[in-house]
Amino acid sequence: MYQELLLKEIRNKIGDKSLNDELANVLNISYDAAHRRTSMKSKFSLEESLQLAKFYNISLDKFLENESNLLVKKTKAVNKTEDLHSFFDNTLDILSSIQFSEDSVIYYSAKDIPFFYTVSDTLLSRFKIYVWMNLLNSKQVFIPFQDFQPQQFNSKTKILREIYEEQNVIELWNDMTISSILLQISFYFEIGLLKKEDAVNILSELDDLIHYIENKTETNPRFQIYQNELVHLSNDIFINNGQQSTLAIPCNMFGYLLMNDSKTCKETLNYFEHQIKNCKSLNTAGNRDRKLFFNRMYQQIENLKQKL
Repeated sequence: MYQELLLKEIRNKIGDKSLNDELANVLNISYDAAHRRTSMKSKFSLEESLQLAKFYNISLDKFLENESNLLVKKTKAVNKTEDLHSFFDNTLDILSSIQFSEDSVIYYSAKDIPFFYTVSDTLLSRFKIYVWMNLLNSKQVFIPFQDFQPQQFNSKTKILREIYEEQNVIELWNDMTISSILLQISFYFEIGLLKKEDAVNILSELDDLIHYIENKTETNPRFQIYQNELVHLSNDIFINNGQQSTLAIPCNMFGYLLMNDSKTCKETLNYFEHQIKNCKSLNTAGNRDRKLFFNRMYQQIENLKQKL
């Protein structure tokens, strides 16, 4: 059964080409030996199956999935700044491997401000890394923020944000989306690890970022933002291009479980679409509702500035 499934996947990949010729070339075997495998008279060895899967970029995981069990991939655990850079590089590889089209959509359930906006060399980005490292690494020694010098972001993170910004994106936000970064700034200021000057500058950059997102809501037709007032958001990321879907579920704060199971992805798409029906579109709701939503965030930022 599994050999038939693998052969079916290969046929889908090669189109009208001769299956026997393809197998003979890839496995370096005779035409007759290839024919015996396609006619099911001979079985693929484990090495041959892996060689074919690698050559045709076929995941063997799907052959082991069923209604109640799924095989997932996990991004590398983040324990130090080098791991974080690897995470961003891996995320770029995932996005680069997807054949985006005009119909492709990225859904982001923004429990926190989407990390795509903070992969840069700004003070805000450096503070986010500082927080992640202190929360993720049990051996991390608390040092003052001004003494924290992570590796600088490379050009790949810039490309990562550019790819995200170029797609059709639907983000779900609520009034709590900005809360975690504000709580983090307040916490590290209160325990003496974040100077007032740095805290104020970080808040100013956060204010600039929210203004950028508000402006994008008004001017970028490929970007949609919805206000979800009914359920807690989750930082799930779902990418759908009609032919291929990927669901990324966060684990351990900064890592993701990745799955491509068609049934699960279809259920996820239905769930996002159902949520959107119960959300308020900030693109089409009118200036009043949009201003009310973003002004609440600006006010939270200003209130914390005054409190410092």
